Amino acid sequence: MSENLDYSDQHYFNSYDHFSIHEEMLKDSVRTISYRDAIYKNRDQFKDKVVLDVGCGSGILSMFAANAGAKHVIGVDRSNIIDMAREVVAANGLSSKITLIKGKMEEVVLPFDKVDIIVSEWMGYFLLYEAMLDTVLYARDRYLVDGGLILPDKAIMYISGIEDEEYKGQKIGFWDDVYGFDYTPFKSLALRDPLVDCVEEKSVITTKFALRTFDLYTVTKKDLSFSSDFQLLCMNTDTLHGFVVWFDIDFERVNNKVHFSTGPAAKYTHWKQTVFYTVDNHNITTGDSIQGKIDVSPNVVNPRDVDIEIDYSVQNGSRHCLKFIMA
Repeated sequence: MSENLDYSDQHYFNSYDHFSIHEEMLKDSVRTISYRDAIYKNRDQFKDKVVLDVGCGSGILSMFAANAGAKHVIGVDRSNIIDMAREVVAANGLSSKITLIKGKMEEVVLPFDKVDIIVSEWMGYFLLYEAMLDTVLYARDRYLVDGGLILPDKAIMYISGIEDEEYKGQKIGFWDDVYGFDYTPFKSLALRDPLVDCVEEKSVITTKFALRTFDLYTVTKKDLSFSSDFQLLCMNTDTLHGFVVWFDIDFERVNNKVHFSTGPAAKYTHWKQTVFYTVDNHNITTGDSIQGKIDVSPNVVNPRDVDIEIDYSVQNGSRHCLKFIMA
């Protein structure tokens, strides 16, 4: 196994070394119970199967699969947390059914030539941040048998417009007067940085629009750079301060389907939502249309980061272009 990790990879894997990030994910009941239900409620599809857990982390999905009757489970993770996962697996009497391998998915050698099922919790903020989906697609193309299962198998990204005067004032308006000094040159930097936070459902003032659907059986790495036109209809007379993006996840090709959402109207998840503030605030009226286009691509310097450009107009007015880096 090669240990020649570039800085972006090293930073990414090191960020998962500490148990606190895994504690946060395990305590995310929407996330963890959805995976548990997708596995336990489909035991007949896991019975006697070889399962690959991509980015296994603390080992929870591997243990779910083993308890569901899998013949054997292979968990792969480059982070040092896998050392703790081995202890957890042993403590639960599952060492004979679960093999945990430390290393990059693209470089390790598995004890099986092919696997019947791939499970992975690959989603990042804004769905694509950290680029872990690339690794799942590699595992799919290299190891999954024809007709094998991927859990989850579908992700949909959504966008809506929001009213968010208070938080926008704290994040952007703050620079207008910093202890009596004009710090407005910092605004351009603040506006390039998306905010990951919980948006209240009442703050959503437009319809939602499905930007992109990712089918994990067919999506390719090339598809993770995309452009999508969108149209939002204003549901209130209010002020538009920005846009919110979230994603829904589906386990569809199992007998007992499971779905969860990370949107403002759904129960809390550790992914929260991603907010993109506009430079200008826009007064809107019920029925107004917001026409836009979003461009998404991996950052050239650090491909685990995401470059996002939103071009929009309100009710056929002047065009506005916003550029962000999800880093």
